[in-house]
Amino acid sequence: MPTPGSVQWMCPRIALAFNRYSMDILLKPFTYEFFRNGALAAVMLGGVCGVLGVLIVLRGMSYIGHGLSHAIFGGAAVALARGWNYYIAAGLWGFVSALLINQTVRRLRISADAAIGIVTTASFALGVAVISGMHRFTRNIEAVLFGSILGVQRDDLLAIFVVAVGVFVTIGLFYRPLLFTTFDDETAGAFGVRTAWIDTLLSLMLAFAIIVAMNVIGVTLIAATIVIPPITARLLTERFDRMLLLSAVLGASTSLIGIYLSYYLDTSSGATIVLTQTACFVLSVGFAARRSQGHFTLPRFGG
Repeated sequence: MPTPGSVQWMCPRIALAFNRYSMDILLKPFTYEFFRNGALAAVMLGGVCGVLGVLIVLRGMSYIGHGLSHAIFGGAAVALARGWNYYIAAGLWGFVSALLINQTVRRLRISADAAIGIVTTASFALGVAVISGMHRFTRNIEAVLFGSILGVQRDDLLAIFVVAVGVFVTIGLFYRPLLFTTFDDETAGAFGVRTAWIDTLLSLMLAFAIIVAMNVIGVTLIAATIVIPPITARLLTERFDRMLLLSAVLGASTSLIGIYLSYYLDTSSGATIVLTQTACFVLSVGFAARRSQGHFTLPRFGG
């Protein structure tokens, strides 16, 4: 039978062994280069998508993330099939798709969701046609569709870093016009803000963010990473600046947690990130409901 003295001697050793085991679990994935690359990419992309998502969601344009990702898939499929540089081909494709959507809305006077539907479905159909013509399903195409941390290389990290810096610097430089057009597009135009140019700039930033995110999150799930963090942030604060910061933090942290879980559960990185963000959203709904003492209604987004 253990004596009180022996129990007191064993407890610190058990705690030390538990701490070492916990640290091994946390640090073991970082011994692999592919995980370090994937985790860094996920954190940067989570922050970028979180910030851009606030501007998209508050404009009532949540569907554009889904649409642009499917449109850019067409360019990615062509690039992979022809052996062209992925970023150049997909970048040009995303640039043209964003311009087509904006110009279709403004010149033909049709609704934004209709313009997105026309441009994106046609582009996605082209990508499907290219893949079917190849008669094989390559690992690169699988990574673009479903996301994979195994596909993240140093060139990908550099591209993600450049896009992240570009997005944050651009939002900082055009903070007031973006804020103005987000909440009142017509009044902003009356005060001299070039709303068409601001809308195009936002679409281009979103397109480039989607391009560099495809290999990590996947085209089928990337729209969720643009929408869920800002909606979660909106449940927790009503100030625009705090919403931007909170959405970026939520996007980055849930992406890192999702990457961790995908490693240990052996699941798709993109799907696990989205499920982690969804769980965070559910917790935020419960927190907001409790804070309002049961008299809670979901806020409206956009116009």
